[in-house]
Amino acid sequence: MVEEFGLFIGGHWTIPEHAHRFHTRSPSTGEELGHFVAATAADVGRAVTAAREALPAWRALPAPRRGEILLAAARIFRERKEALGRRVTQEMGKVIAEGLGDVQEAIDFVEYMAGEGRRMAGETVPSELPGKFCMTVRQPKGVVAAITPWNFPTAIPNWKIAAALI
Repeated sequence: MVEEFGLFIGGHWTIPEHAHRFHTRSPSTGEELGHFVAATAADVGRAVTAAREALPAWRALPAPRRGEILLAAARIFRERKEALGRRVTQEMGKVIAEGLGDVQEAIDFVEYMAGEGRRMAGETVPSELPGKFCMTVRQPKGVVAAITPWNFPTAIPNWKIAAALI
């Protein structure tokens, strides 16, 4: 059975009415693997709006807590590594070792960035005012877009996503 994948916006999977769909096939077998919704500019706008609305609560979380959440995501990746690696292998036409390696690279980087939540140090600098100091606080900047190449579909997006979230 061919799976259909929608858009994940505001914490929910959606398939907009009258959505244009495209499909993907295994380059090695020609087998149809899935149907996907092609996002419109309006869909992207809804996703950006939802992300902007979620940002204040995410930014307010202490960096160690954001790291714990990333670590939980890495655990889920690890639990699903075999299935994800096989999916990458099917979709990309890679050998299984490369498909699994792509997923492992994502796991490794998300775990690394989770640790950065504990090492999130700012700087303190002298102030011109007596008895005062200046400091920097590192926190998520805002909503970002990441356009990545096709060849490592799990690792490369996670390099961008995990770093932006911490």
